[in-house]
Amino acid sequence: MQPTRTAVVTAAALLVMATAGCESGGGTTASHRSSAEPGCPAALSSAKQAVKKAEEVNAPWKGPTTGPRAVHDKTVVYIAQTLTNPGVTGVAQGVQEAAKIVGWHARTLNGQGTPSGLRSAFKQALRLKPDGIVISGFDPGTAAAEVKKAHAEGIPLIGWHAAPTPGPSKDPQLFTNITSRVEDVAKISADWIIARSHGRAGVVLFTDATVPFAKRKSDLIKKELATCSGTELLSYTNMPIPQVNRRSIGEVRSLMSRFGSKWTYSAAINDLYFQHAAPALRAAGKDGAGAPFSIGAGDGDPSAFERVNGKEFQAATVPEPLSEQGWQIIDEFNRAFSDAPDSGYVAPVHIATAANTGGALSWDSEGYRQAYRKIWGE
Repeated sequence: MQPTRTAVVTAAALLVMATAGCESGGGTTASHRSSAEPGCPAALSSAKQAVKKAEEVNAPWKGPTTGPRAVHDKTVVYIAQTLTNPGVTGVAQGVQEAAKIVGWHARTLNGQGTPSGLRSAFKQALRLKPDGIVISGFDPGTAAAEVKKAHAEGIPLIGWHAAPTPGPSKDPQLFTNITSRVEDVAKISADWIIARSHGRAGVVLFTDATVPFAKRKSDLIKKELATCSGTELLSYTNMPIPQVNRRSIGEVRSLMSRFGSKWTYSAAINDLYFQHAAPALRAAGKDGAGAPFSIGAGDGDPSAFERVNGKEFQAATVPEPLSEQGWQIIDEFNRAFSDAPDSGYVAPVHIATAANTGGALSWDSEGYRQAYRKIWGE
């Protein structure tokens, strides 16, 4: 069982005003700040309500409660984009755990993060003659021939972050794709900044414009920030994820130089950005618990939780419920094997902060294990 977390975010935490400075980088500058008080009362009220709901730690299970009883003697293969990706690995562990409950054999193959590695892993999966295959964290088009062969052999495919939207997909053809809704993740990330800054923030937004899904997420964050006239988008900084490791220090230094104490908040399409920004901020003498207060709009891997819990240059993350999604994958396969439709379930957004994690390194909805076991009759 995932331990129950009981810490509650206080209303005062939402009213903290950021006043410290930071570092700089490249990007397009945009501004929509107003000097009027209190800034954006309607947007601020809405943001506070949304954030309060998203920060709840003991929300009841809202996933499926009915479905086919578990079929037995099935084999599924989980093709991981790369096992160095903590999100992909967390879901793989959930798949393994749930498969044991229903008596299935689950095998994980590592695609090594390269097109050739993914195709090789998919070929190996097909040789194993499984009942189902999981495409985790990569575009099915990378292994188009192998996907086509799986369909020809009647093997259902389930994706995790394999398509832009949750649910069944025709192109690529998936029984279902498990992911959060990008619109929800983007909105709550921007709302957290509006609520925590009390509608007064100077924001740097990091994105990867080479990936349409990531670019759309950051555009939606930008759009929601613009609902508050008291926020100022200082920089919309494009830094492709493969370049984050080598570019972060220079970009952060440049951002500090340009904006100084005006830079009070950061948002990024993935937690990874703050892992690499931290050394530059630390070298500049910044306090890890101070500004810029940063939120990662993606994944919520254990390293992100460590930064959040330790108040080390990341104040919040919007995590995927990784283990829970692994269990959902097994439930969706059981529905496919039973000729039932997919569950249609999409996990709600959650905001994890040092005040509500209870020291945990992951987040899942409460009660999902019991719910799925009851459905399966296990």
